[in-house]
Formats: sequence, structure tokens, C-alpha cells
Amino acid sequence: MKIAIGSDHRGFNYKSKLIKYLSKNHTIKDFGTFSEESCDYPDFAFKVAKAVASRKFKRGILICGSGNGICMAANKVNGIRAAIGYSAKAAEFSVRHNDANIICFSEDFPLTDVKKAVKKFLSVVFEGGRHLRRVEKMKEIEEED
Repeated sequence: MKIAIGSDHRGFNYKSKLIKYLSKNHTIKDFGTFSEESCDYPDFAFKVAKAVASRKFKRGILICGSGNGICMAANKVNGIRAAIGYSAKAAEFSVRHNDANIICFSEDFPLTDVKKAVKKFLSVVFEGGRHLRRVEKMKEIEEED
């Protein structure tokens, strides 16, 4: 699977570890940041979100200090359904019921939990059915803008 990944300075450490972890079985493109020097999370959230929205990448992963800011920024891009991966179960349902295409994390979450959530996020598929109607309603709002 082709995966876009990015972080701000607070997520740089986990991003580096996730790239190493995922590169064995996936094609990964790192959209930055490339150091722990202070930077702004929206810059990297937008790069990853635009790459996923273009469908050049099937899924995206974003990491920042809280997981919240980078998630909010990514969701500003039409076609993106970013969720915070609080747990493997949350990551699973973000895809299964909401067709999430980007998962976001805080570097303050335990790395073992993040890896479990990433593995689940990448392995499940959208159920469709009754959930499709709800996801389609989000597209309607996007198109009104």
C-alpha cells in the first residue's frame, strides 16, 4: 500500500520509527518535517492530506504533539476524513464505519499502542452499507463550499 506520512517537530521521532516499521511491507513517502526544529503542523498536514485526496496515496499518517491540531488541519482538505487513533479499536472503526483515510497520533501515546493502531488502520476496509449514506453526507457538505 502507498502511504503518505508527515509530522511536525513533536512527531518527528515517532514518524521516523513508523517509517522504519512500515517500510517492510508498504511504500512510504515522507512529507516532512525532517528534523526536530520547531515548525508548524498545518504545513505538513496539508501536504499529506493533499497527497491522499489526490488518490496518489491510499492512506496517510500524521503525528504531532497532541494529535488534534494536525488532524483538524488535515480535515480542511476536501476528500479527507482524518481521525485520531486513540486505540487500535478507534482506528479500526474510523475506517470500518467512517472510511477514514488519514490517522493521526500524539507522540505522547505509547509507541506500542500507535503501532497497533496503525496496523489495524491499514488492515481494515470500509463496510459501506448504512455507513456509506453517512459518509456521502460529508461529501455533500464539502461540495457546498
